[in-house]
Amino acid sequence: MDDGTKDGIDREHQPAGCAQGKAALRRVLIIDDQPVYALGLGTLLRNEEGLAVCGIADTAHGARDAIKQQNPDAVVIDINLRQSDGIELLRDICAHHPALPILVLSTHDENIYAGRMLSAGADGYVSKHAPSARVLSALHRILDGGVSVSEQVASQMIEKLACRTAPYSADPIDQLSTRELQVLRLIGRGLSTRETAAALNLSTKTIESHRQRIKRKINTATSAQFVRFAVTWLAASQGEPHSALTARPGALGERERAQERAA
Repeated sequence: MDDGTKDGIDREHQPAGCAQGKAALRRVLIIDDQPVYALGLGTLLRNEEGLAVCGIADTAHGARDAIKQQNPDAVVIDINLRQSDGIELLRDICAHHPALPILVLSTHDENIYAGRMLSAGADGYVSKHAPSARVLSALHRILDGGVSVSEQVASQMIEKLACRTAPYSADPIDQLSTRELQVLRLIGRGLSTRETAAALNLSTKTIESHRQRIKRKINTATSAQFVRFAVTWLAASQGEPHSALTARPGALGERERAQERAA
């Protein structure tokens, strides 16, 4: 966001007195790099009794500054952030602000990400496709000290806890570690090996090792196949139909070639 934004923090839409805090209001920081969605979510929260929006940050750096400056009562974060990785930011927030409730609000498939995000420190996970009432309910729940996921995800997590061994899954994505999933997602967004390393604060050698392990797990032989898989999988996990990809002739090939040149 360019207007009213400094260091990735939108102060233009902060309610008066938010930084100082009002006894009747619980203050929420929104971390999302999609301006239209972030502003819409801000409007939803402002219209909810007992809630206020302290600010909107669209970068990891801006989010860290906003948390220090605004001291919010809760954070709503999307794990897709430009120039950085939202999962790393989530871990960082949990490490430095362990008592701060965090709700992940994302387009990614909750069956893949919800459990992983809770393990990383989040208190709740809601799909961006969920009704507004579901988002508000989840936010109130984590503010009251609870955990919020959908009934389907809760059932899956209970089943895994009840099993002595993890249930078998034919989906190769389920075989990836959280770190490998981060790498796959960033590659799918078009980042090169060097850019992925920078986003995750890792060496290029480490990222290349992750790439090789992922290629074996998803059974891709070449780098081009690997990138194509990452792009297609990411689009599908965000709800973009496969037909939308095939309707853009050459789009995947161009991204593959760009990544091969930058790797």
